[in-house]
Amino acid sequence: MRHFLTILAHEVRMLLVSPSTYIAAVGFLSVMGFIFTGILEAYSKAPQELSPASVFFEIYYFPAIFMVPLLTMKCLADERRLGTIETLLTTPVTTAEVVLGKYAAAYLLFWGSTAGFFYILKRFAGDAHLIDPGPILGGYLFVSVSGLLFIAIGVFASSLSRNQAVAGMLCVTMLVGLIFGGQYLANAAWMEREALSPLKAAVDYAQVQQHYQDFTRGVVDMRELLFYVSGTVLALIFSILSVETKLLHS
Repeated sequence: MRHFLTILAHEVRMLLVSPSTYIAAVGFLSVMGFIFTGILEAYSKAPQELSPASVFFEIYYFPAIFMVPLLTMKCLADERRLGTIETLLTTPVTTAEVVLGKYAAAYLLFWGSTAGFFYILKRFAGDAHLIDPGPILGGYLFVSVSGLLFIAIGVFASSLSRNQAVAGMLCVTMLVGLIFGGQYLANAAWMEREALSPLKAAVDYAQVQQHYQDFTRGVVDMRELLFYVSGTVLALIFSILSVETKLLHS
């Protein structure tokens, strides 16, 4: 645990001095602020069925797809490119501590930047009646839980390559496949075949956008929480195995 906390503190410092961190955070909040002002303009013209907060959090994964790679693409890929991962692991630190420390640092900064959502909501909503605490709390819970998996996927993508750009593109591809690929498969006509019913059930279970709707309605299904937690654990295990395998063959 001592080594984990040391690596975590070091990685947080490195992320705080990295230009990509600020580009990611500023771009993320700017896009979300721009989107929210558009939502409020629509609500000022005519009443809508959903609260502004519900619509606001519903599209957070669009900028998240680009923010997560910027936070994670360097964490392991750059260490391997520079050859510092081998030096680091000659110290009394395990591969798991290295991976988990880098993961925790990226997740803390990801969650910290999304905390700006509340300021944007308060700053631009104007009318307090437009801010429903239920969807806000549910939206924050969804961001926190889904962020666990998204960041773990980014760390896994970084463990697969020495090149930051390749790691970033791999992360974007995996996130797009998870968020939108699952929705496409769920709506595909050929998935309705009886022989594919187990696959259809698995695809329906992994619907990120459906999970968001449940969270903002106050429906916290333990199966959905298990999906994100188990997915996070698997992605981190694969990241650890990937680093160790590449060290053996280097």
